[in-house]
Parts: sequence; C-alpha cells; structure tokens
Amino acid sequence: MSTSELEGYHGEILRRLKSANAKIGDIVKITTKTQEVFEGALFPRSEYSDPNHIVLKLKNGYNIGIHYERTEKIQVVGEGQKPHFTRPSPPAKHLGLPRVAVISTGGTIASRVDYRTGAVEPALTAADLASVVPELSSIAEVEADILFSELSENVTPAQWKTLATHVTEKIRNGVSGVVISQGTDTMHYTSAALSFALHNPPVPVLLVG
Repeated sequence: MSTSELEGYHGEILRRLKSANAKIGDIVKITTKTQEVFEGALFPRSEYSDPNHIVLKLKNGYNIGIHYERTEKIQVVGEGQKPHFTRPSPPAKHLGLPRVAVISTGGTIASRVDYRTGAVEPALTAADLASVVPELSSIAEVEADILFSELSENVTPAQWKTLATHVTEKIRNGVSGVVISQGTDTMHYTSAALSFALHNPPVPVLLVG
C-alpha cells in the first residue's frame, strides 16, 4: 500500500492504518482502550496539522479525531471511496430563454478543501455552480465564465475595476441579468464599489456569496 492512499498520515498512525489495510474513504471501526467504539469513513489529514489523530466522518455527518494512543483496535468493515470532486455534466440548453451571465470570482462559494494543506482553495467554475442546479436551464440560458479566482479577502480595487468593466461588457452584449459569485468576507465592499461604478444598470446585477 502506498503512502498516498493514506494522505496526511505519518509515523505510528500510518503504520497502524497500513497494518489494518485501511485506505482513505474506507469504513473503519476503531475500538479504544476504554472500549468505546467509533465507526466512520477514514478521512485524509492536513499535511501540516497535528499528526497524532485519526479522522473519521461518522454516519451523522460529523468529523471526529481520535488520538492514536487511545486506540486498541482498528478494523476495516467496508470499502469506501476516497473523497474527490466530480465535475457535473452541463445542463441541457433551451433556446429562446433570456441570457444570464454568471461570473465566478472565487471565494468559498466556489471552493473545495485541499486535504494536503487543510486549506480551502478556489476550485469550482461558474459552469460547475450552474450545473449543480440544473433547474436553471429551464429559466435562463446561463453564460458562465471565470473572471478571476480570488478569496474575497484578497480582492482589491483593481479587481473591482476589472469586474465592473466585465459586467458592462456583458450588459452591452445583451444579457438580461448578471450574477456574480464572491466570498462573503468583503462582498459588501464589492457591492458598494459596483453600485458606484455601474450606477443604475439597465438589467439586474446580483452579487451572491
């Protein structure tokens, strides 16, 4: 078994998990020295986090960490699948519907977890966001694109200017509305900047986080 199949685990924990033939995503039962029993999907660890805990996702959806020194027995009770992101299929298009631009700028609304670092990184595209809500295709013809991929705390006036220019171009090209996705930390600043830069646009412009 390769170390990559137990991403983020090192030392004694890695040895114990290997001896149990456990892989990331497997359903694992851990019995502690006080005879407590925990069962859940084995999750990756952040590469730079505390190396002494095994992380399980329980059936109720919660994650727990169990210190390896508390463990008496580790058993694999079911095969699982390593957590991964699968890009959804694009929804079918319906002609004759109003065109709506969906602009992705990053933030956690368009992010996923990087288990190597434990960080949340911009990763999903505006098209991905549109695809996971296929009902949109019966309401409007969605034109999705990525303008930039920044966490909202890194958005500056330079990005506001770029965004305002891009929205103006979309409106000139005849869209019936614009939806902008951004992280929530600074979206109130972005909305204020756009309200001054666009000044009474002829179509709705929505900022969502």
